[in-house]
Amino acid sequence: MTLRLILIRHAKSSWSDPFADDHARVLNTRGRASAEAIGGWMVQEGYLPDTVLCSDAIRTQETAKLILAALEPKPHLKLSGRIYHAAPDTIIDMVQRQVDQTVAVIGHNPGIGMLANALVKAAPTHHRFSDYPTCATTVIDFEIERWVEVKPRTGHCKAFVVPRDLIGTASHDIE
Repeated sequence: MTLRLILIRHAKSSWSDPFADDHARVLNTRGRASAEAIGGWMVQEGYLPDTVLCSDAIRTQETAKLILAALEPKPHLKLSGRIYHAAPDTIIDMVQRQVDQTVAVIGHNPGIGMLANALVKAAPTHHRFSDYPTCATTVIDFEIERWVEVKPRTGHCKAFVVPRDLIGTASHDIE
C-alpha cells in the first residue's frame, strides 16, 4: 500500500506591524496568490489529501483555507496548536496517529522543512528544497501499510514545488 504525505509551509505572511503577535500574523498579497497557486497545482497533479493537519496560527489557517478552496472533495481539516513552530518529531508523531491514505500538514519552518529533508530517501534536485521557502510543498510517498511505520529516509519524493515555479514573480511580490 502507498501512503502519501504532503508537507506545506505556510504562505508568505505580512510583517506590516513588527509588534504584532507572531501567532496572529496574516498573509500578504503574495502569500494569498501563492496559496491559491499551490491549491490549483495540487488539483492539477491529483495530490488530494483526505486529512489536513494545520497549525492554529492565523497564517497557516489562511493558507489552508485558500488551498482547500480548490480541492474537491474537501479534506477533513484538523487545527492544532501542537504544529505551531513544531519540531519534526512532534509533526511526525501527529502524522503517525492518522488513518487516512493521504495526509497533508501545513506548518512552519524550520520544523516542516527539516521533516521533509529527514523523510525522503533522496532530496529533489530543486535548488530551494534545502531552505524550504514559504508555501514550499513536498509530496512524499511511502510503501507502508500504516502511518506508524514511517521511518526517516524511507519516503520517495514524488514532487516538490514552490509558488514561483507556478506563478513566477510579479507586482504582488513587492508586499
